[in-house]
Amino acid sequence: MATPAPFLMLIFSLPARNATERMRAWRALKVMGGAMLRDGVYLLPEKAQLATPLLDLAGEIRRNGGTAEVVGIQPLDGQQAEGLRTLFDRTGEYANLLEELAKIDPGMQDLTLLKRLARNLRRRFAELAATDFFPTDHQTIANNALLTLEKTIANRIRPDEPTPREDPIQLRNPQHYQGRLWYTRADLWVDRVASAWLIRTWIDPNASFLWLPHGQSPPQEGIGFDQDGGEFTHMGDRVTFETLLAAFGLERNTGLTAIARMVHALDVGGTTPEAPGLEALLTAIKRRARDDDAFLFACLPIFDDFYNFFVAQERTDG
Repeated sequence: MATPAPFLMLIFSLPARNATERMRAWRALKVMGGAMLRDGVYLLPEKAQLATPLLDLAGEIRRNGGTAEVVGIQPLDGQQAEGLRTLFDRTGEYANLLEELAKIDPGMQDLTLLKRLARNLRRRFAELAATDFFPTDHQTIANNALLTLEKTIANRIRPDEPTPREDPIQLRNPQHYQGRLWYTRADLWVDRVASAWLIRTWIDPNASFLWLPHGQSPPQEGIGFDQDGGEFTHMGDRVTFETLLAAFGLERNTGLTAIARMVHALDVGGTTPEAPGLEALLTAIKRRARDDDAFLFACLPIFDDFYNFFVAQERTDG
């Protein structure tokens, strides 16, 4: 029989006069996803990312004149463990999110409003999923519904986006991709410019690029990416940047996978804390770039900086 999952319990009290500190503690516990058993007693699953902030909160309560203890508890059996897990059931919250999603018309004329509504729901979903400690199919259903809306928006913004393929991704030998001509659709945006950076920086340092205007046939010689018929494009749920990572064995590089999460979020939907910053930078550069060559040239150091940031962050966290 599997051992029931353990839990952490915070037991605290604050003097009645400390209403501000009581509210601060309540908000912190709400952000962490704590379940209230009774006033001053909160429960959380015993997870590494929760223990430290819970202990920090207990220390803050004590510094503010209260009492606080964090203790570990072990359910007596599976039935009791299941009862405690139900305290963290997010089914109703996912249902509320889906209800609001159903009210949104993907074809509404105001595309800016549509994007804002989708971003708000995606942010709410991310906050909900962060405290969904025992996820069920409800999380998957809500995420897929949001992805459908986000893909619809992406297709309206960029109707020439490539159709995802379902082929298995074969590992490539980088030696066969040196000094080559790479081509993609003109009017670069996030997936194409990030992929070009990846190609130039990690795959083919001597690559040359051709940006194809709409309707222009691709060259007979060259490697297509992020377009229908290209060797490297959207594959399943992967955007082109992610396809290139998989094809060239770069998926274990955490700096690149962090960039991939941003590119995926901005290209087909999703969320990551750094994505809005990247989007703002690319938008500003795009406005002043005279053409796609200038846009790529200006973006290269931006992706270098993001890569170095993520690598340094991993070293600090490690």
